[in-house]
Amino acid sequence: QVQLVESGGGSVQAGGSLRLSCAASGRTSSYSMAWFRQAPGKEREFVAGISRSGSSTVYADAVKARFTISRDNAKNTVYLQMNSLKPEDTAVYSCAADQGIIVPIYAGPYDYWGQGTQVTVSS
Repeated sequence: QVQLVESGGGSVQAGGSLRLSCAASGRTSSYSMAWFRQAPGKEREFVAGISRSGSSTVYADAVKARFTISRDNAKNTVYLQMNSLKPEDTAVYSCAADQGIIVPIYAGPYDYWGQGTQVTVSS
């Protein structure tokens, strides 16, 4: 059983930056990790994912070149650095963990989820 707790959300103006953190109760090195987001009235969508070792990352087209996912397995923590934020990035951001080797880009395979942290970007 892994418990995930997100932090770092908040309100920023367009063009600003935020860094989200996802702290795990267990060893994150055993899991592929990802960030998802869900805006009001919309379905949850994949944002970014990272392999167990951190050697492989994958991003949604909407965030490529603006967001960076990273991990520190010694601290059991995964990060999402978000730069050049846009109003359309406003959502609840959640981290997720999957025991598979390949990073899924869909929510279904993920075994554990955090509660989420709100990110609001104003124009």
